[in-house]
Amino acid sequence: MTETKKDMSDWLVASDIDGTINNKARKLVKRNYDAVHKFVDECGGNFTLASGRSPDSMRKHFKRLDIADGKAIVINGAGIYDFAEEKMIWTSPLNEHCIDMIRKTAKKYPTISFQVISKDYVYIFRPTVSSRILAVNARLPIKYFYSFDAIPKEDWYKVIFTGLPPALKLVSKYIESMSNTTENLMFSSDWSYEIVNEDTNKGKAVLKLAEILGVDKSKTAAIGDYFNDYEMLKEVAFPACCGQAPKEMKKLAKLVTCHCNNGAVADLLEYLIKSK
Repeated sequence: MTETKKDMSDWLVASDIDGTINNKARKLVKRNYDAVHKFVDECGGNFTLASGRSPDSMRKHFKRLDIADGKAIVINGAGIYDFAEEKMIWTSPLNEHCIDMIRKTAKKYPTISFQVISKDYVYIFRPTVSSRILAVNARLPIKYFYSFDAIPKEDWYKVIFTGLPPALKLVSKYIESMSNTTENLMFSSDWSYEIVNEDTNKGKAVLKLAEILGVDKSKTAAIGDYFNDYEMLKEVAFPACCGQAPKEMKKLAKLVTCHCNNGAVADLLEYLIKSK
């Protein structure tokens, strides 16, 4: 009996990269690759990646999927980049309130380092070994600064504070005491604390991409593995998380998949296709 081909063209699915579509060794799982192609090529679904990476840093991961539509969520939802057109099609740069919080934090903690991901550069303030290493991953030209006022203030998409965990905890508490909301503040690791614009996160960017593609919010899904994916899972209609995700993430998810090493994204896509 011939299986009826499912039409998933009214769906948009977003996936985190490391620990989700990639395994713990940061390699694309073949089962995920095959499932994405079935979802996109055979079923007509819309699939995207969502990451804290800059466009240049994400490029190799997106190209590995080898799918036609090149739109991806970059810089923790501060932008949507079209790899087919090689340009940002939507951005949400930091507002003046966020920049002022960063200015006050830099003054209060004179040994703390941070970097700014901008449109064309990474600006490192008070460079350290860890901030230099992290900046390389953005794959943008790097400029160094020791004066806050000397840093160009246009097109700040994301700021990452780096340092020892105890120092970053103090920084996070100070910033959160000044913030109007906590949605734009997150630990991406024990050694890095990130800020994007108020009400900017991967989840809202996924919904913006859905709007661009003409996909209703009720047909949006996302999968992630850690707390920096929490807002994305909270915003979409069908949240899923990998088997190794923290308990708090699993409570939010409508589907808990296998471990990322075994094809977590494939579990989600197969579930959606079967449910259709």
